Amino acid sequence: MSVGLGLTGLEASEITGKVVGVHDGDSLTLLTPDKTQIKVRLEGIDAPELKQPFGAASKKALSDLVFGKTVRLEETGKDRYRRTLGNIFVGDVWVNLAMVERGMAWFFVKYSKEATLESAEIKARKMRLGLWGGKDQTAPWEWRKSK
Repeated sequence: MSVGLGLTGLEASEITGKVVGVHDGDSLTLLTPDKTQIKVRLEGIDAPELKQPFGAASKKALSDLVFGKTVRLEETGKDRYRRTLGNIFVGDVWVNLAMVERGMAWFFVKYSKEATLESAEIKARKMRLGLWGGKDQTAPWEWRKSK
């Protein structure tokens, strides 16, 4: 599936590299051809923290999608931790969307207006996929606030 992302007139820079680390369900490390490591936070999604229910499953899902693979990063900015924000693609698969479609991450409504991600979360909830099939569905941003 190929998805065109509206970047409101700004062109995202594109980087190709190999995923050499997966930290949780929404962040990874990319190794570029010139051996630069880039810490990437997936734009528009928020996955359960590792200590939350479903955190380990979310990390595994992202790892299964990207670890050891050559991916394309569409860089969209930096987060407050100076990580690169962006959309990750493996071939035509938009990984950010795949994580939400599988119920492995939330649409991060606070930081994204991407309707495709929002629709994917609604569908995953209705189908009780991934974390939506469990009892504890505390959003990561709420969980972090309580810590």
